[in-house]
Amino acid sequence: MTKKVVKGSLWTLAGQVLPLAISLFTTPIVIRLLGSEGYGAMIFVLLIPGYFGFADLGMGMASTKFGSEAFAAGNKEKEASIVRTAVSIALAISIPFAAALFIFSPYIISLFDVPVRFAGESSLALRFASVTFVLNFLCLIVNTPQLTRLRMDLNSVITAVPRILGIIATPIVIYSGGGIAGATAVLLAVSILTLSGHLYVSGRLLPGLFNAGIDRESVKAMLKFGGGFAGAGIAGLLLVNLEKLVLTYTTSVEILAHYSVAFTLATMTTMFSAAMTQSLLPAFSQLLGRERQDQLNSLFSRALRLNLIVMLPLLIGLFVLARPLFTVWAGPEFGRESTSPFYVLLCGLFFNILAFVPASLVLASGRTGLLAKLYWLELGPYIVVIAIFTSAFGAVGAAAAWSVRAIADAFLIAMISRRTLGTQFRIFESRPSSIIPGFAVMAVPIVLTVLAPDRLLLLLIVFSIAAVIYSLVAWKSFISDDERSWLENRINGIFSSRK
Repeated sequence: MTKKVVKGSLWTLAGQVLPLAISLFTTPIVIRLLGSEGYGAMIFVLLIPGYFGFADLGMGMASTKFGSEAFAAGNKEKEASIVRTAVSIALAISIPFAAALFIFSPYIISLFDVPVRFAGESSLALRFASVTFVLNFLCLIVNTPQLTRLRMDLNSVITAVPRILGIIATPIVIYSGGGIAGATAVLLAVSILTLSGHLYVSGRLLPGLFNAGIDRESVKAMLKFGGGFAGAGIAGLLLVNLEKLVLTYTTSVEILAHYSVAFTLATMTTMFSAAMTQSLLPAFSQLLGRERQDQLNSLFSRALRLNLIVMLPLLIGLFVLARPLFTVWAGPEFGRESTSPFYVLLCGLFFNILAFVPASLVLASGRTGLLAKLYWLELGPYIVVIAIFTSAFGAVGAAAAWSVRAIADAFLIAMISRRTLGTQFRIFESRPSSIIPGFAVMAVPIVLTVLAPDRLLLLLIVFSIAAVIYSLVAWKSFISDDERSWLENRINGIFSSRK
């Protein structure tokens, strides 16, 4: 199962990295074509449907969880009916929300500080986005047969190819006069292509997918799961994005653009953890039960270690490169204004990344109500923190508020996972004290970046040396003897096959 999860995670990550690599070239073009205000207006339009991400009642997750259990039991007919049930529930709930966004788009745009010259096309763009909003829900459900079989290769290709085409088409459409509305129309076309691909491939994997009927016996359980997930989703969307709305309201869409660029690059670091989550949810669902507790704990611990080993040097590397990267990527204005919020966001993201694994296990167990309660309890104090920090420090304050919440959330989710499911957080296979040198050496590039931010060559050299030392310590201290032997055999096998 670990092998399948790792393989699936790498496929999912590849499906995210390739579009990202292309967007690194196209996004600066889009920013320059629209200007900072126009780009901020487009970001704002795309944010609005995101606040209704709960409107499928968690049927994407529910379909994966219950579909995985049916697949593990060898009941393909039930798996297919679960997918159809999830689609029916998602459509019944999401279409009214989409219709409201479509009808009231001019009024919604008028409520916020969107420049007058962008108001008309922003309203049209929101209408395109409202349709995309429903199609994206369907994509997250119809791909269930691929996820239950851990065929992340198929899922990644189907998702990535239309995205890449859309990323390439966006600056072309804007340059041709399409503006913000044209950019969102491209996203709509991407969703249509993606859904078509999922329907075709999932239908081949699960021939009974297009039969008539729903699984009435599972409706109650799916609604209970989805209700908790939707409750968590509503609060979660506010927790993740509320600071952007407050920042727009208290400052301007221009400052939102500066913050959004920092936030977008920072949250790109979660791609590996998110990719692993997509594989972990069906894997955990199939391992739940007392007879498989040891396998579950083993997979849980390995996922945590892998996240830590991979993500720590990545976060620190981005810390070192942030200012020159923003300057070259988006222009001197963003290099000046986006770097400080980015530094603050990275602090919260380190803990946020580690929280993906226990959160996946809680979801797989079906205890979505616990997450809902946690997020709603966090929301009140978070609103106070945002109001104080954002009013006092602008974009940096918004980043600080988000990071404080992310750190607290990570510790609370870990505690829930341990107390309710008995998971063991065996991150370190050797004595924890042996890890200290690895962590200490990775702190050197951070300190040097703060003291001498303009010495880029020196920073790169120091970071490279620190990364090598950290890798050696991680190999010795983070990985068990069995895992080390397995990796060595795999590496030797690769080189032997090439000979």
